[in-house]
Amino acid sequence: MSDQVRLRDVEQPDLEEFFAQEHDPEAVQRSKFPPREREAFMTHWATRVLGDPTVFVQAVTVDGELAGNVAAWWGEGRRRFIGYWLGRQYWGRGIGTQALALFLERERARPLYADPFSGNTGSVRLLEKHGFRRTGTVRYGEHEHIMLVLDGNPD
Repeated sequence: MSDQVRLRDVEQPDLEEFFAQEHDPEAVQRSKFPPREREAFMTHWATRVLGDPTVFVQAVTVDGELAGNVAAWWGEGRRRFIGYWLGRQYWGRGIGTQALALFLERERARPLYADPFSGNTGSVRLLEKHGFRRTGTVRYGEHEHIMLVLDGNPD
């Protein structure tokens, strides 16, 4: 039996699950993304994600259950970035592959950039599977991240 992966708009109650996912110790270790305190997290989502009309964000559901999110936003240098976060129970099941494919059908901007932590090989492989190519590395603090880009027209 395969998991039914869908995307939908993010709803306010989803933020509690996203907050918990960001604080999962294994996810923090893999992403090298420092978890935010509750107030900072909620403010970020209210203003910089849900409150910014240029951000495209979707909740990922699996068989109707909230699994995580995928977002695209304008970063520094006028580059469009993509990022995603899935709860640990959804790792290694092809959920990310399906969710990213659905998201890339809806997010039409190209080029599209991603910069996962270099040690997060699963995330790097997922992006490469969808056509992202390595363009170099960047450092955030003491951690090296791989810069990837998805070129071309989505049509």
